[in-house]
Order: sequence, then structure tokens, then C-alpha cells
Amino acid sequence: MLNQTHAKVCLVHIVYLGHNNDLDPSLTTDSHLQLLSTVFTEPNEAREAILYSYSCGFSGFAALLNSTQATTLSDGVVSVFRSRMLEVHTTRSWDFMGLRLHMHTEQSSQRHLKFGDDVIVGVLDTGVWPESKSFRDDPHYGPVPSSWKGTCVVGDEFDPAAACNRKLIGARYYLAGFESELGPLNTSDGSEYRSPRDRVGHGTHTASTAVGSVAPNASYFGGLGGGAARGGAPRARLAVYKVCWYRDLTGRCSDADILAAFDDALCDGVHVVSASLGSPPPLMPLLSTSTEIGAFHAMQRGVVAVFSAGNDGPDASMVQNVSPWGLTVAASSIDRRFPTVITLGNNASIVVGFFLLLRALPWARMIYHMTCLAYVVAQGESFLVKAMKNGLVDSSSVFTDGTCTFEQLINRTAAWGKIVLCFATMGGVSSDGAALAVYAGNGAGVIFADTISRKSSQDSFWPTVHVDLYQGTQILNYIRDSRKPTVRISPSKTVVGETPAPAVAYFSSRGPSSVSPKILKPDVTAPGVNILAAWPPKSSPTVIPLDKRLTEWNMDSGTSMSCPHVSGIAAVIKSVHPTWSPAAVKSALMTTAYMYDGTSDVMQAGGTVKAADAFDVGAGHVDPLRALDPGLVYDAGARDHVVFLCSLGYTEAAIRNMVLPQPALDTSCPRGGGGGGGPEADLNYPAIVLPDLGGTVTVKRTVTNVGANRDAVYRAAVASPQGARAEVWPRELAFSARPGGEQASYYLTVTPAKLSRGRFDFGEVVWSDGFHRVRTPLVVRVTNLPDDGVKVVQAANATGDGSQAAA
Repeated sequence: MLNQTHAKVCLVHIVYLGHNNDLDPSLTTDSHLQLLSTVFTEPNEAREAILYSYSCGFSGFAALLNSTQATTLSDGVVSVFRSRMLEVHTTRSWDFMGLRLHMHTEQSSQRHLKFGDDVIVGVLDTGVWPESKSFRDDPHYGPVPSSWKGTCVVGDEFDPAAACNRKLIGARYYLAGFESELGPLNTSDGSEYRSPRDRVGHGTHTASTAVGSVAPNASYFGGLGGGAARGGAPRARLAVYKVCWYRDLTGRCSDADILAAFDDALCDGVHVVSASLGSPPPLMPLLSTSTEIGAFHAMQRGVVAVFSAGNDGPDASMVQNVSPWGLTVAASSIDRRFPTVITLGNNASIVVGFFLLLRALPWARMIYHMTCLAYVVAQGESFLVKAMKNGLVDSSSVFTDGTCTFEQLINRTAAWGKIVLCFATMGGVSSDGAALAVYAGNGAGVIFADTISRKSSQDSFWPTVHVDLYQGTQILNYIRDSRKPTVRISPSKTVVGETPAPAVAYFSSRGPSSVSPKILKPDVTAPGVNILAAWPPKSSPTVIPLDKRLTEWNMDSGTSMSCPHVSGIAAVIKSVHPTWSPAAVKSALMTTAYMYDGTSDVMQAGGTVKAADAFDVGAGHVDPLRALDPGLVYDAGARDHVVFLCSLGYTEAAIRNMVLPQPALDTSCPRGGGGGGGPEADLNYPAIVLPDLGGTVTVKRTVTNVGANRDAVYRAAVASPQGARAEVWPRELAFSARPGGEQASYYLTVTPAKLSRGRFDFGEVVWSDGFHRVRTPLVVRVTNLPDDGVKVVQAANATGDGSQAAA
């Protein structure tokens, strides 16, 4: 047996070796054991220490190692790193994006109505509830694609014969890494299932959003958000890889398990991988992270890997999953809201001006108290299905300093049976924290006031109505001026089309990337706020034990919800363009994305009061129909990624181990750094980011014509970022039907036009043939101001050179 002392001090480490060189998996596993045995005294100890041998999609293994063994093994391999624990980060959203069920335009009938036929989407998440209507078998499905090599495995309350069908064609689960880190899985009282069955609900929700079958009459608790629920690619097939497990009221996922799922998925034959999970900064090096290693090998095999950006906004540089070979998705809103009328006092109403008069004049206040007139507050938002009529109390009567937290609870009697007004600005409390505190104080519900930039309408386990600070202040004034304040809250309603959308969700993680700042992240944004999708009927919608509600459809928010939207769109693109590379699919999504809401104004950046920029939304909001016909795409081959890996500091020997061998592929690193932007900036990416522009820089891009017109001419329009001058050469790109005529290159030269200490500014390069509009974001940060920059500016001003202004 493994030495007991060793077992106590060892931790799960991943040894990454690169591609498996097309060896038989059994031979690859034997080589892993041979390598591992070099750091053990007994051969059998190596076999006991290994958790996974990654031997099909790529080469590597996960094992229990101490620090000395890990250091010894790091010689001669690509990377050795600790396995970390990651966390998991609809009826209207598809119509909002123009991907309707019943369309009769020529474009839609020929293209998007394929809805992902025979494309296989692998979802790495918390599992699946196979009985959901989103995963039912469909008599219109043909046989399972012959390319599928995966399987459905048996487990707790999961019988493959009953669970899997022509829709849900695969289901696996991975536990070795989780249990090695956190101990045995708790399966008591249905706390979890040692099987692909979903306990958390997150995986069921994301899978149905991406590829769920059409399910009519779906709604949240009997009416809210009602309609036909479906995925973006409802005819695509689903393969589930359960890598996240219920722990601390969320899904926790081990790097070791995630890599094992990637290894299987790539050999099972999936076309798209959707993974709504990650870990916040500080970020590990790109190829010392399970998601980035998995995505790298997925890219080499033609598989699109889609990730969530994270939920740590609105601060800058919190974006996760930042490799250029993955597709990273931010979250934004749709044009649906759930207004909830709050009536103070009795059913009568008065205007705001008279309410203010009541506060100013004692005789008016007396009349008010005598007649019990009411002030109807502007609508809040909630998910209430029943009306409420209760007493109303200010949080300062219930909690120390008015901070609505369990620790500050001082007067349960004051809250008993009442609605409590709580402010996010008092103690920095969240709406869920306030709901828990009010519940503990025997309150009936919460009116939660937050800033206009952060106000949301996410459901809670205890009745909660969200209002902004202005509305909250008016309610507070009413409470202070009333002898016996009361409130009546009407059931919530569903309203569509009356709210400017999309807008960036305040929680959505923003760029720039903290690992590779010359690669724009996130790439795009997609719906991620209050998305209705399938849910396990044995799990509450909040997964909080106090929440006793059960539902088959849940309203959830996060970049976890936006990620599968893009996964579904990618599946549709792959069904229409099966030969497109992951880079081409990403390019199509990015260059056709838009930056405006339904009022033709620039999207709002939630959590702020500014317009959205490329660090909030990447290239913009996805447009599924335009992405099917982008005109031009920025493709990237193996050589592109060799150069990029060189820029990250990997040796040529390591790169040869990572990049699949190809005839005539040059795996050497360039000498001298390529163009003026450096190897990172010269990667053929659908965005150009120059985060350290001290002088004139020229970068190169190559585009491929994928439009129907093979003899097309595209002309450039450039919007220079403020404080920089951007020029394109040539100004026209001509394509032809002859061999090699489908590609053309251009050069973008950017020159500082100001002195600056380093503020980011935004522009764009747009190529158009009169029909297609191929937009490439341009992000520049001028950093040419020396340490004595103030003196330089003063001197420039003294000579009348007004162009030299410090930013």
C-alpha cells in the first residue's frame, strides 16, 4: 500500500506531457506509470498514487505527490502543477437574439433551422437530470452519429437504458480528484449522486440552454417568463461529463477531474465543449490550467471550446479562461423584466410632489395620517407569485446600525411578520444575505435597495423585491413619517420589449487579461441574466437548504448562463459549416457582434454608469444569424499557435510535444519577435490589443473569404482610438475564385498622438463589401509619458504645441 506518511503530505498534482503522438492509450498509460515510478521506491506505489492517466486526447496524468516528487518530475515535461478546485460560475433569450423557432425568411430556412443537426455538444458541469423535457427523445432524430465513440455509465439513480437516448447520447462522471482533495462524497439523503445525475441543477440548466429540445409551456412557478423553452441548437446531441459536485452550496470541480473529462470528450467525438466553470485571479500560466490545456488540444482536433468569463465584475482584469484557443463569454441582459408594484399604506395613491409636501408641512402630515393615503412606489422587480400585505419596518429597528446581516440581528420582535427595508449600502450586504438575516428575524420578506448600476432581480429563497436607492429612500421616508407603516406587494408580471437591452450584467468579469493582455478577453457577450431553463425537480431553485420550493424550470443568472448560449450558437455554425476550424467559428462570432442596445445606443456597462467597451463585452453581443455568414474570418493554424507559445516562453522542445505533428510544420521560435507588436499581438486574432504603445507599431492580420461571392472586394474603414492614429494598408482587399485567392493580408500601423501615463482607448477596423460588415475591435494604451512627464507637458504647452496633452 501507499506509504501512510506519504499519503498524509501528498497533494493532487497534474503532470502535463503534451500530445500523445497517436499512440495506443494503453501504451501511453504504461509510459506514465514508468515515469511516475522514478519518484517512488516501489513500483506498486506509483500505481496506487495515480488517479488518472490522460492518454487519448492528450498525454499526462494526475497523481498524489509530495512537493519533492513534483519538483523532480518537472524536468523534461511541459508542466507540473497543483490540481486546484474550481467553481461553477431559455424561453426569451433566443427570440431576443433573432433565432426564432418559426421563421420564413430565405436565410433562416436554409441555415439556422438546421438547429445543430448531428452536432455533438459536450457539457462539463454538475451532471444532468435526464427526465427533463429538454432531453427527451425525439422521433424526428435519426440514429446517433456514427462518429460518436462515447458511452453512458451506470451510477446512483442513473440507469443508462432509461436515461440515455438519441438526444442524451453520453453521460460520464469523475470523482477521483474531488475526493482526493475534499474527502468522500456525501450521498446521504440525496445530498449527491455518485453518477451523472445532477444534484446542484447547474449542469441541467446549462445543457438545456445550449441544446435543449423544444419544451412548450415552460415557466417559473406557474407563469413568470412563460413560453417554449429550448436550446440554441435543439437538434444537436448532448454528452454530459459530470466534473462538479455539490459542496458549500455550489458546484466544486477538481482540475484533475476536468482534464479527465476533456480527455474522454475529445476521443468520444464531441464537436463543441461547453464549460461554465473557472477560478478567479491570480491566474495560473495558460498551460498549467486544466481548462486551457483541454481547450488547446480541443482546438487542435477541430473542437470548439466555450467558457464562462466569471462572475467577479465589475472590477477590471477579473476575467477567467483567457487563452486565445478558447472562446470566453461575458453576460448581458435581455429585454425581459419582472416588474412588481409596491403600494405603501392603503390602496389609494398620491403623487410624489404631494408626498414631499407631507414631509414639509406639519398640518399636511396630520391630514395624511388621518386619511391613510398611500404613496405608490415606482415598480421594483421580483419573482413573487402571490400578493403580500404586511407591516413595514426599517432595518435600523431590527439590526445593529441597520446592517441586514445575521450577525447584526438584535430585535426579532420588530421584524416579526413584517417586510424589512434593507440597503446594500449599509454594511455592503447582498440581497441573499439580507434575505437570510430577515428570515432569521422571523420577517415576512425584504425590500432590497441597491445602486442603479448594481440593482438586479435575481430570485432568493425568501420573498425579496429589488428597488434602486431613490425608490428605497422614498420608502424609508414613508416609514419614518408613518405611525403604523404598511405595504402591499402585487404579484410580479412578465414584461417584454420595454427595457433597453442588452446591457452588461454588473457581475460579469471584465478584461484586460491578467495573463496575456494582448489577447482580448472576454471575446463576446451573450444573455446571462434571468435565463429560464431546465432544473432538477428535487432541487430548490436556490439550492439553499432553507428553500423548500421545487420547480422543473429555474430562472438563473451568471456567465454560466451566457456560456451555453454561445455553445449552442457554435453548434449551429458547425452544422452549417462543418469544416470550419474553432478559430473560424470564433472569428465569425466576434466580427459580426454588435455594441448597441435596442434603442440604438451603446450598451450600458452594468456596475458602472459608462457605456460598454471591449473589456466589458469583447467584440460585442453575439448575433447568431449574421455569424452564419460573416463574409471574412480570421483563421489561425498550427504555426500561429507555435509563435504564440514561443511568446509565452515555452521552449521549442516543449512546443514540439504540445503541437500535433504536421507535414512541413515549422515548430521553431521566430528570431527577433516578429512585427512591432510582438508575437502575441501578431497572432491572427479577431481583435487587436496594444497595451503598451510607446511608439509606432505595425501588426499583421490575414482574413479568409468565406462568403458566397468568391470575387469580392472589401474596403476598410478605421476608427482610431482617442490619442492614437491608426492606418490600414492596403485599403482594399480583393479576393478571387482562383486557388489561394480566398486569403488576403493587411497591416495596421498605430502611432501615439498624445502623451499618456496609460489609459485605454478604443477604436475599430471595419471591412465591408457592401453587404457584410467585418468589425475588428482595436484597443490601445499609450504609455509614452516619461517619469518627468509633467515637465514635458508644461514645456509642450509653453511652446504652443497643443497636441501634447497628458491623459
